[in-house]
Amino acid sequence: MDFKQLAQGALFLTKLPANLMWGSSDIPIRTDSSWEEEKNDILERANWLCEKIIVKPEQLIKEMPSLLGEEYAGQWAIYCCSMLAHALSNISVIYPEKKDNCPDLIAQLIEIVNTPAIRKYDTLEWKEDAMDSIHGKKSHMTYLSILAWMITNYKLIGGDNRFDPLLHTLCETLNRRMLESKYDLNLLSFPYKPIFLPDMLVAIIALRNYGRLYNDTYQETVDKWLDNARTKWIHKGTGLLLSMLPGASRYKSNRPLRGSYVALNCAYLALVDEAFAFEQHERMKAVMSKEASVMGKTFFGIKEYMRKSPKFAFAGGDAGLVIEGISAGGTAFALGSSTYFGDWEFRSKLLRTAEVAGGTNKSKGKRCYRLGEIFITGEATALAMRTNIKR
Repeated sequence: MDFKQLAQGALFLTKLPANLMWGSSDIPIRTDSSWEEEKNDILERANWLCEKIIVKPEQLIKEMPSLLGEEYAGQWAIYCCSMLAHALSNISVIYPEKKDNCPDLIAQLIEIVNTPAIRKYDTLEWKEDAMDSIHGKKSHMTYLSILAWMITNYKLIGGDNRFDPLLHTLCETLNRRMLESKYDLNLLSFPYKPIFLPDMLVAIIALRNYGRLYNDTYQETVDKWLDNARTKWIHKGTGLLLSMLPGASRYKSNRPLRGSYVALNCAYLALVDEAFAFEQHERMKAVMSKEASVMGKTFFGIKEYMRKSPKFAFAGGDAGLVIEGISAGGTAFALGSSTYFGDWEFRSKLLRTAEVAGGTNKSKGKRCYRLGEIFITGEATALAMRTNIKR
């Protein structure tokens, strides 16, 4: 572990809740679905997240860990909203009696995201506001695609037409910029950076969902991008979809993969290309899964790095905390494809790790992982991924 990782780890430890302890390892390993057994757990986690996230934008940003800095705090805030919106959309299908409440909650999340305060991280990067420059040429892909995905989740569960003009504009802009891109239908997440394929997959999901709503509009773009992914952007050593492409940077595509991006690719791919996603899910399990022991507790999850295994690090980006090489972010993301494909045994092991790694706080119809108290984005991601069902 290098000095930077030690410093980040020390800072992280000062932020941990005082009541953080190992949680229970009694979660059963299942070989079938258990939606009724999980019902209270899922709904009470959704209640806690709605209370924490559906607030004023400025307050939400302040809830993000200070060690992230201004840029990542804004990104994690918008991910909180998009992941909770996806979870609520899923919940409305898993538990139909909740369907009447979910569209209104998602609408509130959309309103939060569609504010200058939340997209400030994007404005700082691109030196212009994404919505003020919607007819321009700069990418703004991460912000526009997340907002579009949220609106399609709202529409797909019966939401009204209040966001329709905005959705039409967002998807037209994404499609136009992809077709005009010099990066083979890819858009930059940020200036002078690599292309992040998990970010691009959000744009693909948004366009695919739009097509489900409006007669397969933009399906040709979706199909071309997925064909490129299957044939051009595969890691030679593992057969896994790459995490990043050079884009506007000097990044070398065949560098070792990151587990958090691999797992997120699998979760997102399931929503647009089942066959490709299932193949990737099986490869991820073979290449990136890992078991480790920490202070007598066994963890099973997705390793962040292929060639190193830090005992403790804060990896940044989507990975978050890494313990004995196992990525908190990657393990949460892996719930997505596991749930979608009904890989219940693998999913149970991941959920057990989430519980063992910190336990759960419960109070008055709400609950969260204790680590969720400082990493709200992780809590929202885990809920979105564990409910990532096949529609």
